[in-house]
Amino acid sequence: MKKWLSGMILFMLVFSLAACGQSEEKASNSKQEKDTKTEEVLKIGAIPDQNAADLEKGMTAVAEYLSEKTGMKVEFVPSVDYAALVTGFQRGEIHLAWFGGLTSVQARNLVPDAESIVQRPRDAEFESVFITKEGSGIHSLEDLKGKSFTFGSESSTSGHLMPRYFLNEAGIDPSTDFNGKPNFSGSHDTTYKLIESGSFEAGALNISVWEAAVAEGKVDTSKVKVFYTTPDYYDYNWTINSNVEEVFGEGSKQSIKEALLSFTGEQQEIVDLFQTDKFVETKNENYAKIEKVAKELEIIK
Repeated sequence: MKKWLSGMILFMLVFSLAACGQSEEKASNSKQEKDTKTEEVLKIGAIPDQNAADLEKGMTAVAEYLSEKTGMKVEFVPSVDYAALVTGFQRGEIHLAWFGGLTSVQARNLVPDAESIVQRPRDAEFESVFITKEGSGIHSLEDLKGKSFTFGSESSTSGHLMPRYFLNEAGIDPSTDFNGKPNFSGSHDTTYKLIESGSFEAGALNISVWEAAVAEGKVDTSKVKVFYTTPDYYDYNWTINSNVEEVFGEGSKQSIKEALLSFTGEQQEIVDLFQTDKFVETKNENYAKIEKVAKELEIIK
């Protein structure tokens, strides 16, 4: 009987130690998994639609702001062009991106569960401006026939897609009606510089970049003027990747969204870049017109 009791006690002791070991192993694995998620870096990007130094400065400030608000490690990853940012987003390498309306549609078509979540108030009623040199004789879209012309980036909503749409509405075919094929400058700030230098007779760009350039004295308004402002449309937005919850844990998407919506203009670098002191909610459906126009113009399939 004593032997039997001793055996049972020994068995229970071994079982208890084994169970304890398994619990510790589970806790350790859980902690490692949590630490791995904590150590992941939230990578944010932005379309390179203006001066690279200004973009770097502003987006680095956004990274620091998001890190402070969410507790995540956040890093800004520059992109060489619009297509590179869309590709990085498609690969899951960019978790949050500041897209134009067109690039957000392109990105969401490639990553179906991605969401456009936040935009500036003005992005619900965004506009493009058409500019020309003083004394050019250009006063309307119809006057552009036979003139040299530059868009911004080929993938830009405000620098190409919507200006091209409104040109078509005015009976101007950019493929045949300009003096030569239209140029693509690559960025909005380059567009106004090309007009100011006389390289092209007219061009189209983002209204907020134009207004900032005028306010900061970066463009000589005695040489360059706006001759047409488009009707409004939805444009820029923050789009979040579908892999965020998987990489950073449940609730991380909402945490990022709330952080962006809580911005009240305290970081001047962010205000300077985005020309706003707050962000508001948006949704994928708001960019349906952008997608429709892009398909009509065969810019996307």
